[in-house]
Amino acid sequence: MTDEKPSVGGSLEHFLDELGERDEVYGEAIKRVLAWEIEEARKTQSITKSEMASKMGTSRTQVERVLDPRNVAVSLDTLERAARSVGKKLVISLVDV
Repeated sequence: MTDEKPSVGGSLEHFLDELGERDEVYGEAIKRVLAWEIEEARKTQSITKSEMASKMGTSRTQVERVLDPRNVAVSLDTLERAARSVGKKLVISLVDV
């Protein structure tokens, strides 16, 4: 016999679909993870935000936007340059839903 309780209701994805917020939540979650990974790589390598901006060919303000987990209005090009500036590669793929 298991102590597992049956789930009540549907999945989180179903709930977010009903609210019409699934895509927005997913987009923000993806950006939060990317911002965190870039920031961790930056800290690990002791790269200042000014150095990162120089490597990206942009301003420190733009670096702040990239590293802000709530700012989802960052282009893929900018994210790719940010990843390269800390020795990483941005990889994007499509998966079935």
